[in-house]
Amino acid sequence: MKTVLITGGSRGIGKCIAENLAKEGFNVVLNYNKSEKEAKQIKKELKEQGIKIEICKADVSKRDEVKKLVKFTLDKFKNIDVLINNAGIAKLQMFNDITDVDWQEMLNTNLNSVFYTTQEVLPNMIHNKNGCIVNISSIWGMVGASCEVAYSVSKAGINGMTKALAKELGLSNIRVNAIAPGVIDTQMNNSLDKVIKEEIKNDTPLNKIGKPIDIYRCVKWLIEDEFTTGQIISPNGGYVI
Repeated sequence: MKTVLITGGSRGIGKCIAENLAKEGFNVVLNYNKSEKEAKQIKKELKEQGIKIEICKADVSKRDEVKKLVKFTLDKFKNIDVLINNAGIAKLQMFNDITDVDWQEMLNTNLNSVFYTTQEVLPNMIHNKNGCIVNISSIWGMVGASCEVAYSVSKAGINGMTKALAKELGLSNIRVNAIAPGVIDTQMNNSLDKVIKEEIKNDTPLNKIGKPIDIYRCVKWLIEDEFTTGQIISPNGGYVI
């Protein structure tokens, strides 16, 4: 069975992906940083169902911790077949209020983490001439969001990396794609007030907010598909067309 490493897997979209892939029989290593309690709870609940999942603490915005995370995964399962770069943060603020610290934290967590994890995992994938990388981006990386400039830039960077790397790794039979979700009902989006959420819903052709399971289904398809690479796939209910 394939081994999946997912960053930021203790909450929201990452949690949904990790839990469902484990239930499907994949070897899953769930990475977390600050959410140790949540990660341990996921492992406990799955164990009670007879389902195994490995958890590993690492701040993926730091190269040395990523190295330890990848080593942990390879020591456990020998190979990494699928990398899901999901770790990320968001922050609403006016552009002129963004400090150097805010900017670097956003890029380190959302973009540099993808660079580090992908680069550390690739030797194993290239050796095996097989691999699937799924980067979790955002519609705001495609069209930009007011008061979320740093976030939009970090996700646009992921989209660019996805397309370029897909061209570079194609001959090694490694597929690289990104999923750019619309607004999804997760803890990260709880900062949006009800009025804004209702406006987004009304502006969405399907007239609803997405759920983490919608993103999981897309991830599962990309893992199984063998002829899709370099794509930015956006499950967003038609909000961005």
